[in-house]
Amino acid sequence: MPPRLAINGYGRIGRCVLRALHERGLEHRMPVVAINEPADLDEMVHLTRFDSTHGPFPGRVEAAGGDLAVNDHRISVTHATDPGELDWRAHGVELLLECSGTFSDRASAERQLAAGAPRVLISHPMRDAADVDLTVIPGVNGEALDGSQRIVSSASCSTNCLLPVLQRVHARYGVDAASITTIHSVMNDQPLVDGYHASDLRRTRSALASIVPVSTGLARGIERFMPEMAGRVHAQHVRVPTLNVSAMDVNLQLREPADAAALNALLAEAATGELEGILGYSEDAHASCDFNHDPRSGIVDATETRVSGQLAHLLLWFDNEWGFANRMVDVAERWLKHA
Repeated sequence: MPPRLAINGYGRIGRCVLRALHERGLEHRMPVVAINEPADLDEMVHLTRFDSTHGPFPGRVEAAGGDLAVNDHRISVTHATDPGELDWRAHGVELLLECSGTFSDRASAERQLAAGAPRVLISHPMRDAADVDLTVIPGVNGEALDGSQRIVSSASCSTNCLLPVLQRVHARYGVDAASITTIHSVMNDQPLVDGYHASDLRRTRSALASIVPVSTGLARGIERFMPEMAGRVHAQHVRVPTLNVSAMDVNLQLREPADAAALNALLAEAATGELEGILGYSEDAHASCDFNHDPRSGIVDATETRVSGQLAHLLLWFDNEWGFANRMVDVAERWLKHA
């Protein structure tokens, strides 16, 4: 019997994960048997069938007696808001994909273990590194996954984009300092028109009308994987009025002098070698929409690489939804091999 998956939280990432399993032909090898989502089943069906960002679902989706039916495969649906109301064990779940974005520490994540999920893969970085058994970024430390972990994080879309590049540049030239600005598409924690937000006054403003600076934990995420960079990474994050696809403006102070051609060659080699399928490389003239529905973690835009002595500038594109969802699927697939 193939390993059985469940999804808690069927929003942007939860739906992309289910769709990625189907588009990659993994739906029978890693079937989703249960979804918990507070929203109404009819809304779940509609938003699975029709997606403003990624287009129509490539298959048949309908409601069937309280279940979500996808290409004749029925997925049990519950609408609990409290993990204490769930019973993942009853569905034989071997791995829960936690995509609700509501679990920020180990105690809250362990409630899903108590609900019967033997392993939990979380779709965001946790507040403290000690809150998870491992944070996994394919292309960086995927080999560290084994059968011992119970709670694992897939970090964030921006960390997945940047770290495979930063590590390789650091290994070749040394990086003494980094300043990174993430230019990110709008997200559903922003209002269309001005409205209240619990913790961030900037996010009370219309997502359609402004470029909105928001806080980011990217520097902390980098330092968890590269402790030698502690205190030497500065990160900014701004949201822009586009539906999907983001960019990272990366400025690095190198230890050794470089030139643009050599830096691009280093990253091009990685993209066609050890990071194939994770990192992309292009010398074409791009706009962000070129990378909608791109499954890679990030794409180096070689036309934007600039080097002046030991100061280097890179531009990385990434589909902040689809790329990240595909990395979650990669992590799930690898982890389940150790079941």
